[in-house]
Amino acid sequence: MKKITLKIFDSIKDLPENWNAVAAANHFLQIPYLQVLERSAPTNMQCFYIGFYEDSELIGVSLAQYLDLNKLESFGERDNFFKKFIRNFIFRNFASHTLFIGNNMITGQNAFAFNNEISFKEISFILRQSSKELEAYFKQKGTKIHLVSFKDFYQNCAVEFKKYAFEKVYEFKTQPNMIFEIPINWKSNEDYYNAFSKKYRDQYKRAHKKFEGILVKELDIEAVLFHENKINELYHHVAKNAPFNTFFLAKNHFSTFKKQCGDGFKIFGYFLEEKLIGFHSVLLNDDVLETYFLGYDDQVQKDKMLYLNMLYNMTEFGIINNFKKIIFGRTALEIKSSIGATPVMMSGFIYHSNKLVNLFLGKIFKNLEPETLWQQRHPFK
Repeated sequence: MKKITLKIFDSIKDLPENWNAVAAANHFLQIPYLQVLERSAPTNMQCFYIGFYEDSELIGVSLAQYLDLNKLESFGERDNFFKKFIRNFIFRNFASHTLFIGNNMITGQNAFAFNNEISFKEISFILRQSSKELEAYFKQKGTKIHLVSFKDFYQNCAVEFKKYAFEKVYEFKTQPNMIFEIPINWKSNEDYYNAFSKKYRDQYKRAHKKFEGILVKELDIEAVLFHENKINELYHHVAKNAPFNTFFLAKNHFSTFKKQCGDGFKIFGYFLEEKLIGFHSVLLNDDVLETYFLGYDDQVQKDKMLYLNMLYNMTEFGIINNFKKIIFGRTALEIKSSIGATPVMMSGFIYHSNKLVNLFLGKIFKNLEPETLWQQRHPFK
């Protein structure tokens, strides 16, 4: 193997000048996005930026996130009391200090980028080395890292990692990432609508009929700032009702994101009688459209089929603007498949600092997050 060394930075101002050029393959590892994290990270998160060097030349970059789960107000409110109590007890006592190599805030393979050809074998060893150095860093500060997680990797990458540095590390698969591969010949909303079978054309028409009276507007930075309190209220409503959370976004997250990334980050507001009742946000990552956080008024959502219409709107935005695919993430699998997204399995790797806990990690993990049963829909002719 080549001699690759690493350097860990805890502030963006210290990053090498050519960081963005090396991270060119992924916007989520470039400085504008990293500045969003630094300036508006969740209150229980600290970010680290890792540079990989061959001799003295920067050839790769990565992101790590430390989460203090003791600072979290809630892990999620949707599950029943007993399951929630057991999960909260385990996380507070055995996983309160968690280190992620990768980005815990988004779905997809965003843990690293290189500007040189490098093998999965080499990547696997330097990612493991990164976690060890960060564990040592926290140990010096008197904090013991309980859990280390490496997330998210497509199957070809995970298979290779398992041959090398991750051979003895527990591999986990959670819900699949829902991805919409846009056919190259689709150029308009009509192309999308016409591809549906009758059942799903009827669903599309019914959703749009219910949606009447709602105005969708893209929000510029002034509008985001004006509506920021309501945006956060709508976001928190959805986030708290998720099955599991390890963070909540800072109150200034959306405005910071818009200031830093401009047209690379878009927020669309949904208005009923001039009142903001929902929003969705997307990130433009070269030829990939990444769906980001959203929020809505639950009563309006039920009556107006708001969430389904948001999914249609994101899809049509992707088609009209010539994106190759749309990343929809891990939640609401069945409804996302009904608009055309398909499941793509991803893997992560995880280990615990306690050898006994680590021995039973697979069984513990499966009990905390059991497999979600859902039916994949096939909406196209």
